[in-house]
Amino acid sequence: MARARSDSPLLFEIVEKPDFSFETKAMVDGLWPVAGMDEAGRGPLAGPVVAAAVVLDPANIPEGLDDSKRLSHLQREALFLRILDTAQAVSMASISAEGIDGSNILKASLEAMRRALVGLSVQPKLALADGRDVPPGLPCEGRALIKGDQRSQSIAAASIVAKVMRDRMMCGCGNHHDRYGFEVHMGYATVRHRTAIEAHGPVARLHRTSFAPFRLGGAEVMEEEEEEESFAGLD
Repeated sequence: MARARSDSPLLFEIVEKPDFSFETKAMVDGLWPVAGMDEAGRGPLAGPVVAAAVVLDPANIPEGLDDSKRLSHLQREALFLRILDTAQAVSMASISAEGIDGSNILKASLEAMRRALVGLSVQPKLALADGRDVPPGLPCEGRALIKGDQRSQSIAAASIVAKVMRDRMMCGCGNHHDRYGFEVHMGYATVRHRTAIEAHGPVARLHRTSFAPFRLGGAEVMEEEEEEESFAGLD
């Protein structure tokens, strides 16, 4: 006789936290330094995709590292400073909206991670990438970890650095284009953002015109005489 399945909810949900086990195993195998890589900004309608690469100090790992999406703004900002203060190496790179439109968001995200890794001040022997794909062209061995920012502290650190840097960029865009509210929604397709696009049109070199609603709706990109390059130095 089959046992009846209980419909009672679990008393608590087990939340997986990142640890240093992947990095420790790599050290045992002679693959050190290990860099964690992650990106922020794959989904928004505007702004760059930003990636970070981090080599943590095994003897001084900041407490509280986690997937940046599971942390508050204040927690991310505090951990960002701790990571910069304690890590053996940190590097960031980004691909602009124009670069994303010229390829696609997956290729742009992987290229941003590759550039971040290459920019590290130490040469890693292993790179751990969040997601399903290893960025092509890495100067070392690469491994992809699905939900890596919830499993590896190095990737979690990279996710925090990438998220904080991108949010700061988008806040700068909000100061420059105050009709869009970038400092609030960070370029994501919120009602406020979509309403602003309908009223004022997309901003050249800032909105991703290969994304819907631009591609599907055929919106005309607005050129502004006073516009300055918000992401100088980015692709």
